[in-house]
Amino acid sequence: MLLNIMCKKSASTGPAAPIPIPAQAIVLNADGPGNTYELINSVLAPGFDAVENPECVHPAFGRHIAEVFDAELNKYVFEFYSHVAEDNDRCINFDRQRIEIKTYDQSPANLIGTAGETIIYKWYFRLAAGFKSSSNFTHIHQVKPVNGDDGNPLFTLTARKGTPDKLELIHDNTSKVAVVDLSLFTSVWVEATEMVKVGANGSYSMLIKRVSDGTTLLNYSNTNIMTIRPSNDFIRPKWGIYRSLNNPGDLRDESIRFNTFSIEEQK
Repeated sequence: MLLNIMCKKSASTGPAAPIPIPAQAIVLNADGPGNTYELINSVLAPGFDAVENPECVHPAFGRHIAEVFDAELNKYVFEFYSHVAEDNDRCINFDRQRIEIKTYDQSPANLIGTAGETIIYKWYFRLAAGFKSSSNFTHIHQVKPVNGDDGNPLFTLTARKGTPDKLELIHDNTSKVAVVDLSLFTSVWVEATEMVKVGANGSYSMLIKRVSDGTTLLNYSNTNIMTIRPSNDFIRPKWGIYRSLNNPGDLRDESIRFNTFSIEEQK
């Protein structure tokens, strides 16, 4: 197992510059309360449904993603909600809970990754103070393969209960390629940049920095790593809260803030 832990402060003393977003990238930003699912769908899967939610079992709460004003960023952002007692996984699985957004087979071709392409994902996220993780899994981001051997994600960013709690970057649902202290990510905005060259012998990198000062919190790269399986048609991203209910006493009603989801395809 390779554990790649890096904390390095930028030379700048002011706030870090925002993630540079190329003009050709497809970007999803919150724009204010109301029509949140419609906004997400219009970017990630126009005319279809890019939101996986637990509202089949918990309709009383309403939508499990809202657009709220964030004072630190001084803009509207997405806030995802998960409830321990009420929520499950789309009334399909009852040992876990899911509120995620995604691209999938109904998304435009430039939002999914096929062999030979390079895909760059960028986004901001902020874990709530005191964030509670399952000892099993609490995924906040996944890169999933589609069709064929697609049971396990290719890359996962997951929070896990421990001493102390950790944020883990996992390859192929087995190898923890980077592990850092989860407390670095609570109550602060961070920016993530993930690059995937899609192939059996592809390349991959993940860089996460604190927004306020540019400090690097996680940095991992590999130039020879499996990023799609031979039987898969394409890869796709997911973001949100996907967590195990095997030990519900470890959890609480939870929220995560996200914004500026960017997907850029390079051929």
